[in-house]
Amino acid sequence: MDDSIARKFQKDLNGGLVALVLLSVLDQAKDELYGYEIAKQLQRASEGEPLFKEGTIYPVLRSLSAGGLLSSRIEPSFSGPPRKYYRITTPGRAVLGEWRAIWVQTRNFVDRFTSEGKST
Repeated sequence: MDDSIARKFQKDLNGGLVALVLLSVLDQAKDELYGYEIAKQLQRASEGEPLFKEGTIYPVLRSLSAGGLLSSRIEPSFSGPPRKYYRITTPGRAVLGEWRAIWVQTRNFVDRFTSEGKST
């Protein structure tokens, strides 16, 4: 099997999922988080092999912030470049609720056709 086909499928699948996961992580966070903290949390949750690369997180965070779904602030860091901290906004929580419902509906639909041992 050609690995490039699997990689393309994974990339296409991850397109909207990154935003859903990031909003979910920030919704569950007690405090605001910066990108590297989020990346490490995702890495731990996926047992070391995240579904998407750390570099994909930052453009999505910027896009969610530009869309008003996240608020952000920059804080100087003594150990490197300034850190940009993110927090989910009220509109972000509303969108997250909608996206979660869409995700559940989509997952259930796909599962009807792809689960082993089930017939349609």
